[in-house]
Amino acid sequence: MKRPASTAGRFFVRSSWNNGRPGHHTIPPMSPSPRPLDLVVFDCDGVLVDSEGITGRVFAGMLRELGADVDEHELARLCIGRSTADSLGMAARLLGRPLPSDFAERYGERSRAALAKEVTLMPGVAAMLDALDLPCAIASNGLRMKMAITLRVTGLLERFEGRWFGIDDVERGKPFPDLYLLAAGTLRARPARCVVVEDSPTGIAAGRAAGMTVLGYAGGLPSERLLEAGAHYVFDDMAHLPALLDALRRATPVAIVPAG
Repeated sequence: MKRPASTAGRFFVRSSWNNGRPGHHTIPPMSPSPRPLDLVVFDCDGVLVDSEGITGRVFAGMLRELGADVDEHELARLCIGRSTADSLGMAARLLGRPLPSDFAERYGERSRAALAKEVTLMPGVAAMLDALDLPCAIASNGLRMKMAITLRVTGLLERFEGRWFGIDDVERGKPFPDLYLLAAGTLRARPARCVVVEDSPTGIAAGRAAGMTVLGYAGGLPSERLLEAGAHYVFDDMAHLPALLDALRRATPVAIVPAG
C-alpha cells in the first residue's frame, strides 16, 4: 500500500499540547532530559519486510474460492498486525460460516511459497539498519516458520540471529506485551529504555503495554491512525529513523509539521 504523498518524509508527534493531533510546532521529546536507549525492537511484516500485500493476495484468493467477495487490499489492511489465528477468525465472519478444517494449513503452505518467491525488504530498510548504532531485535505476531522464510530471503536472518521472536515463542501475542518483554529480557534491556517500531494499532498497544516508547511507521496505515492508536511518534520514511532515535537519546527537539 502506498504512503500518502502529502506526508512523505515527515515526523508527527502525539502531543497533549495539541489535543493529540499533529501540530505546527517544534516540541521536545517526551523525556525532559537525555536518556540512554538499550534496544530497538522492530515488528517484522510491513516494517522490515514487504510481505503483507503478498499474504493478503493469497488470503483473498482462497476466500474467493469459497465464494466470498473480498478485495485483497482491503483484506490486507484489515489483517495488519493481527495473528494468523485472529485473521482466520475474521475471515470466517466475513464468509458467514466456518472455514474448511484444512484452510489454515493450506493457507500457510500457499503463503509461505509465495513469500519465498516474492518477499523483499521495505523501502529504505537496508540503509537504515546499516546506519543504526543501537542493538536491534524483531518481535512479530507471525509464526517462526514464516519469519524464517521472510528473514532468509531478505538477508536479515543472519543479521538478527538469536534476536528474532514470533508468536509461537509466547503464550499471548500482540496486543499483549509478551513478545516485546521477551525480546527485552533476552537481550537484558530495560523496557523503559526500549523503542518499538510498529505499523499497526495492535502492535502499538503491545509496545505501550510493555512500557516502551513506540514509534509508528506509516508505511501502510495513515499517520493519524497510528497516532490515535497511541504511538508517541510517527514517521513515514525509514531513512529518518536513525535521526529520530538520536533525537530521543539526546532529548533534542523534533520538528513537527501538519498532517496535510
